[in-house]
Amino acid sequence: MKILVINSGSSSLKYQLFDMESGNVLAKGGCERIGAGGAVTHKVPGRENYSIEVDLPSHDRALEIVFGLLTDKEHGVISSIDEIDAVGHRVAHGGEKYTKSSRVDDEMINYLETIVPINPLHGPPAIKGMRACVRLLPKTPQAAVFDTSFYSDIEDFRYIYALPYEYYTEDGVRRYGFHGTSHRYVSQKTAEFLGKDVKTLKMITCHLGNGSSITAVDGGKAIDTSMGFTPQEGIPMGTRSGSIDPTIIPFIMKKHGLSPDEMADVLNKKSGLLGITGLSNDFRNCLAASNEGNERATLALKMLSNGIKKIIGSYVAELNGLDVLVFTAGIGENQYELRRMVCENMDALGIVIDEEKNKNFTRGIPFDITGEKSKVKVLIVPTDEEYMIALDTQRLCK
Repeated sequence: MKILVINSGSSSLKYQLFDMESGNVLAKGGCERIGAGGAVTHKVPGRENYSIEVDLPSHDRALEIVFGLLTDKEHGVISSIDEIDAVGHRVAHGGEKYTKSSRVDDEMINYLETIVPINPLHGPPAIKGMRACVRLLPKTPQAAVFDTSFYSDIEDFRYIYALPYEYYTEDGVRRYGFHGTSHRYVSQKTAEFLGKDVKTLKMITCHLGNGSSITAVDGGKAIDTSMGFTPQEGIPMGTRSGSIDPTIIPFIMKKHGLSPDEMADVLNKKSGLLGITGLSNDFRNCLAASNEGNERATLALKMLSNGIKKIIGSYVAELNGLDVLVFTAGIGENQYELRRMVCENMDALGIVIDEEKNKNFTRGIPFDITGEKSKVKVLIVPTDEEYMIALDTQRLCK
């Protein structure tokens, strides 16, 4: 079975084609600057990468280019798009209706349209991608895999905000959580790596990248997560502020005459590591600046690592114990310095890492960095959201 996984952004579209019998990626790539020029990168294992500049006025046209590359005599890996047995879509937000991965149909797309007001950044492009795929592959079964669905079992006292209750009942204001596909994949892979049943484990998974979230997982189910109504809540991120005193927002808006959209832009695109350092949203650049004596870069790294520590500590309390602490995603998997900063002085919680293993880990595979005196397993587990989407799509569409 061959499954095409699509991840649609506002001006981008990423894809991977999986052979589910072998689990291998046959081809992958991305379309950038949709609606404002256009560029496509196409990668096939064992071949040179192929890139082109091409006009991409819409997601439909981007998918046409993708299908053309997948079936191209020189660059392709299949002879016809009819060889694509199913399509899986990454969808950030399923609202309260879609609490598990589901087949794509008109009812789903129409519902996702209704929740665009609470999902304005990620909703429209995901809908565009699904509509385009349905038009171009009308006979091919398609599935949507929702980042929010992993959090459908969280109890109400953890997802309701302390606001007038009608904001939840009438407007859908609640904690939804994001990165759920990654946290679900990593929690399952962690159990496999340890040779244990996921139902027996209490773990905290730290998805740390330009966008970051932390999730408490008990018996394979999420019980709490750091992101909330939007991906803005939680720890400081690349350009997002994370959690702040909410009264700061009207204070800044009034003082500087900002509109709601302008304030949202500050919180989402001008804050986090970028806002603190004034230099970069990239952890590597901030680390390099800190090592050169830049005080604001050092401050940003301390704020980030301390924010992660605080959430880990609170989740240990919620879980009433901890078996495994997991680091994943771009920063979590690759930056040993941050893992060291987070795990420093955590021995009271039973968390101790082996400094040599942490520094000399093997990239791309699950890796144990647990210290000799640690009561908690500490692991690096690479995430693979696309493969998780492919597995769900296979289950739903075979």
